[in-house]
Amino acid sequence: MSVLAGYRAMWSNLRRRDPVLLSPAVLTAVIGVLAVLTPQDVPFTRLLPAAPALAASVWSVRATLTLGMICLLPVIGYALAFSDMSALYTAGAIGAVTLAAAYASHLRLQREHTLAQVRAVADATQEVLLRPVPRRVGNLEIATFYLAAAPQARIGGDFYAAADTPHGLRLILGDVRGKGLPAVGVSAALLGSFHEAAYDAPDLAHLAERLETTIARYTAAVPAEDDCERFATAVIVEIPPGADHARVLSCGHPPALLVHDGRTRAIEPSVPSPPVNLAALLGSGYHVDRVPLAVGNLLLLYTDGVSETRDPDGAFFPLADWTRQAAATSPAGFLELLHQALLRHGDGSLNDDIACVAIRKTAAKTSVTTAAKAATKAP
Repeated sequence: MSVLAGYRAMWSNLRRRDPVLLSPAVLTAVIGVLAVLTPQDVPFTRLLPAAPALAASVWSVRATLTLGMICLLPVIGYALAFSDMSALYTAGAIGAVTLAAAYASHLRLQREHTLAQVRAVADATQEVLLRPVPRRVGNLEIATFYLAAAPQARIGGDFYAAADTPHGLRLILGDVRGKGLPAVGVSAALLGSFHEAAYDAPDLAHLAERLETTIARYTAAVPAEDDCERFATAVIVEIPPGADHARVLSCGHPPALLVHDGRTRAIEPSVPSPPVNLAALLGSGYHVDRVPLAVGNLLLLYTDGVSETRDPDGAFFPLADWTRQAAATSPAGFLELLHQALLRHGDGSLNDDIACVAIRKTAAKTSVTTAAKAATKAP
């Protein structure tokens, strides 16, 4: 391990001008200046071991050792020049702390590498579970938003998916009961089932029944103590191509919102449907509602993490009122504004995972080919 390599590593940290990365060098400079400017009987040099100790938390092993050498050599030179035994003791302390700091830096880098690998696996897992949703299907613009409540989390119990099927665009957004890996397992099972059944199920009720069967099979394959409480709320939407309506099935989920020209309508089910995996227990089936969907309408699907975001006083986020005041924009812009509003309301923190899907119907675009054929047939 060459001194030159350590010097380059330390210089690289200094060039970034990050206050955190600069702190070990700044501390060294401050102690050095104080040691020079103060009387000899005020031994500020005894504080120098703090510099490599601090460097261990932010610098590499080489940079930490190099800083320790920069602190050590002047002290040794002073001790030899003035036969100062106390300075030699200080030099010994600097050397011991530097070696310990270098080892601590090594351990920190190992853990950071492991954490980076774990986060990469979590990112890949989320990409597999939450497949990219197309931004546009026919005359429908689509945007999605997902945010885990835990700062370091990547995946959770909220989920969404979309499929462009022969029946039209079908979407699902839901929330699995519970948190952590058990909830992720149920989400994975539901999403896998949706991506298969969305193309085959003749209607949304049959699609919900397929999802119900999936959770039942998953529970049998992966038993748990809370099997009777393993369920998910969800809202499933179908928008047939060229239709002026959407079909909505709410499985115990917060009602979707239909937004247009400053007006917001909560799509409450005419007949309540049970959460997925509770239909047999509650003895009820799934019922689909038909909702008018005009050009310019924006349909917002969301999990309860949105409506239950609390401010410091404990008040819930007024989602319906906010949507009435939100500026008309693209679905992606709408969700970005919603994200900012939630952070403001929650004072920068969120209480739960959040998932949103926004769909806006636009005017159908006449293709160039169709327009050309019409012009050719014109007299």
